[in-house]
Amino acid sequence: MGARLLCLCLLTALLGYYIYSPLPEELAEPWTVMLTSAVLRALAHLSEAADVLGLMNYMEVMRLVTIVEIVPPTSDENVTVTEAEFNSVPVRLYVPKRAPGGLRRAMVYIHGGGWCLGDAGMHSYDHMVRRFSNELDAVVVSVNYRLAPPHHFPAQFEDVYSVTKFFLQSKVLSQYGVDPARVCVAGDSAGGNLAAAVAQELLEDPEVQTKLKAQVLIYPALQALDLALPSYQDNAHKPILPRSLMVRFWSEYFSSEPALREAMASNSHVPAEASALWPLLNWSLWLPPDMRGAHRPSSPVWGSAELARRHPGLLDPRASPLLAGQARLRRLPPAFVLTCEHDVLRDDGVMYVGRLRAAGVPVTHHHAKDAFHGAMTFLTWPLELALGHRLFNTCLGWLRDNL
Repeated sequence: MGARLLCLCLLTALLGYYIYSPLPEELAEPWTVMLTSAVLRALAHLSEAADVLGLMNYMEVMRLVTIVEIVPPTSDENVTVTEAEFNSVPVRLYVPKRAPGGLRRAMVYIHGGGWCLGDAGMHSYDHMVRRFSNELDAVVVSVNYRLAPPHHFPAQFEDVYSVTKFFLQSKVLSQYGVDPARVCVAGDSAGGNLAAAVAQELLEDPEVQTKLKAQVLIYPALQALDLALPSYQDNAHKPILPRSLMVRFWSEYFSSEPALREAMASNSHVPAEASALWPLLNWSLWLPPDMRGAHRPSSPVWGSAELARRHPGLLDPRASPLLAGQARLRRLPPAFVLTCEHDVLRDDGVMYVGRLRAAGVPVTHHHAKDAFHGAMTFLTWPLELALGHRLFNTCLGWLRDNL
């Protein structure tokens, strides 16, 4: 009996140690965040084990979090939900049921998941996009792009660009009763990366006549060159998206080659030939003093030119929108950018805000000091937070005024 009790106590202690992770004091409802983080951490450990044993690729195991959340396309009293294909890319369409008072707004929404996970049909995305459609009286196209592995860059970008370009055709907008002057592109995390890249690429496409009204970037990943920014260091072990997982997402986006993953983990993956790009990522210039903190800029540790040649996407603005020049940036539509203090991607978004403003682009930057990566999708039970509703309503309010 004594031995059983001792074992039970030890197991309880180990479980508590595994679940508990220090969280910033300002985070509300920490246990929801802590439990979610523990589940993701356990799945990451399982994925690592399966990968090492050669049973399954790391990301294939991680996709379990996507599979368990997928819901069928179900219409409700406010919105008709269907599935279709635009240019052979699957999409989920959300169309308001109420009679339109005129031409409607429209949004192309791109889900997150590190280019490796996620699905337009996940309950969290279905709920959020459904609300955008209903509360904005907007047609929303939610894109199901290909994932890595097996599909690496630029497949994800090509899918979302193809869908956006197809939707922006006059005949398609007319078919859905959309006002061509009120279309935006939006996305969170990796989806924010793709949304920013699509907005930039559309500027160079002579076949696209319809101009975007706005871009909405929710805690976006915007550059793969410097993975040791202050936010990567300060938030390396914060919940939901630790640095190790973000590095894995970036490396898998380009390739499943272990050498690339190892180089990115040590931030020594960029060749010296790319030194001319470094001023575009000069965080000592683009970050405010409170975000720079005690960090001091250091000389880059240059990586293998051969590695970069094998993975040219590393230096491609379609993968890293922060690499775009000012001449391109100044032609972009107004932007809403959400960043979170406790997020490795914080500095990507903040630097992009600074560069867009320097180029003369109207930007609304909402920085949530009490938030973490992914917080805006915490809208429904069992992962419902007042913080998620607050961030969603802030974004929704901006769209009402600017779309």
